[in-house]
Amino acid sequence: MDFRDYYKVLGVPRGASADEIRSAFRKLARQYHPDVAKDKKKAEDKFREINEAYEVLGDPEKRKRYDQLGSTWEEGQAFQPPPQWRGGARWTQTPEEYGFHVGGTGYSDFFEAFFSGGGGMGSLFGRRRSSAMSNPRAGADAEADLAITLEEAMQGTSKGINLRRQEPGKPGFRTQTYHVSIPAGVREGQRIRLAGQGQPAPPGGRPGDLFLRIRYARHPYFRVEGSDLLYELELPPWSAALGTQVDIPTLTGRVRLRIPGGSSSGQRFRLAGLGLLRKEGGRGDLYVTLTIRMPNAPTAEQKELWEKLGRASQPGANKSG
Repeated sequence: MDFRDYYKVLGVPRGASADEIRSAFRKLARQYHPDVAKDKKKAEDKFREINEAYEVLGDPEKRKRYDQLGSTWEEGQAFQPPPQWRGGARWTQTPEEYGFHVGGTGYSDFFEAFFSGGGGMGSLFGRRRSSAMSNPRAGADAEADLAITLEEAMQGTSKGINLRRQEPGKPGFRTQTYHVSIPAGVREGQRIRLAGQGQPAPPGGRPGDLFLRIRYARHPYFRVEGSDLLYELELPPWSAALGTQVDIPTLTGRVRLRIPGGSSSGQRFRLAGLGLLRKEGGRGDLYVTLTIRMPNAPTAEQKELWEKLGRASQPGANKSG
């Protein structure tokens, strides 16, 4: 398989800080988000690539494991992990050896083999389950992760899943595409069952099932907490002090939020009913957390104004006599 240079995907050096990686992801994800890009097909592919890179580099443990893979690979050559790699027991296995491949999940072969939640094989080949152990005449179930955006989770969508498998007693592989309906309000971790689409069974037996486990793609604006969405709003100190109005992104458009004068960093504002769909009906909330961002390199004029403000803010500064 080909090595994925996630640092190159995000356009950051290998020694980039966590803040630099997060900033690069947000910038690129906003640019290529399928809901705003003109060329949606190209944007979807690029967005998946950016998301995958951040999934690894944005997680300290996964980034550490990724860095252990080393940089001895050469562009254009098939990648082989170093001998000391401990990413999983079966990473050397190929679709041909396993006889079952799940494609169209939103993740590359490289990610699935080394960083998928199942470890080792990942959902590249489908993670085998235990049905065949309890029933030797049944085919093994398989499980794979399926990435969707928050907008898709909100509105519902359809995904094309490619299953490439080897049938018992027949040469070569057979590839089939299944269009999987993702209902609106689907939750992360929820599984969608494709009956009979797992591993084939011995003659006379029942094939296993394929379970697609939903995973939310990282969003350029929001973090998810249950049915609620969390958004970090950066404001310069003068806007927080004087008050302002800001357009806040949501999953269905933008809304205007009034920030009262005298607001402080860490202050939270609740926008009711603008989160994800709830199981019991209705929607969660969108919480906006204020972060005051100081200018990196204030000008001489700005420094003079800050000094003037500092003097005016001293106790007793406005008292006469």
